[in-house]
Amino acid sequence: MDIIDSILLGIIQGLTEFLPVSSSGHLEIGKALLGDDSIPEDSLIFTVVLHFATALSTLIIFRKDIITLLSALFKFEWNEDTQFIVKIMISMLPAGCIGILFESELEALFGNNILLVGVMLIVTAVLLFMADRAKKTDKKVGFWDAFIIGVSQAIAMLPGISRSGATISTSVLLGNDKSKAARFSFLMVIPLIFGKIAKDLLSGDLSFNAENFGSLSAGFIAAFVAGLFACTLMIRLVKNSQLKYFAYYCCVVGILAISITL
Repeated sequence: MDIIDSILLGIIQGLTEFLPVSSSGHLEIGKALLGDDSIPEDSLIFTVVLHFATALSTLIIFRKDIITLLSALFKFEWNEDTQFIVKIMISMLPAGCIGILFESELEALFGNNILLVGVMLIVTAVLLFMADRAKKTDKKVGFWDAFIIGVSQAIAMLPGISRSGATISTSVLLGNDKSKAARFSFLMVIPLIFGKIAKDLLSGDLSFNAENFGSLSAGFIAAFVAGLFACTLMIRLVKNSQLKYFAYYCCVVGILAISITL
């Protein structure tokens, strides 16, 4: 993969990470259109690096929230911030278990499997349509809600299932406020992304050599910058816009992806 392609894919990742339209699905479609013939392991490495970049941009945008939550750990009080941290930890369990037990199977899915991406985008559209019809509420995410949302996050490890779309939709369908659902969705993924990077670096699963360093760096920078720009705008759209418009988009792209493969 050359530098220009990496930058284009990085921009796609940065712009789609914060909308419920599946950044991983768009990356797979983008790689297919650009003629990327990477083996599944290399393709997954590139995807993880781009997700790391947008996770880092999320960390910067939500720095005040994160500092507040980390400070709560040292107060040793069972307050709202401490409870939020526990909910984040609960939400990590399903995806963590799936990632450990089925890592190789997941890697095999990230290799220009456009038919799967198309089908999963339509699944995402259905979730968004259902969430769009949910009643408005002021309810905040509960402990059991956090686990169910975590299950949705685990399912969203499939390319084409929007992580934010699945988690926000699940949270809203559980009766939670859309704004609170969006905040929880964007914060809950940060520990998983950084944990995944740390695990792979320590185990040697992610190997960076001189041959792919340039493209990975270009993609990382593009995704990070695009993420910084898009995060504030996209989060506002997720909170205030109707989810059905994202559902229409996912449905159209999903049908086009399936049509390409057939």
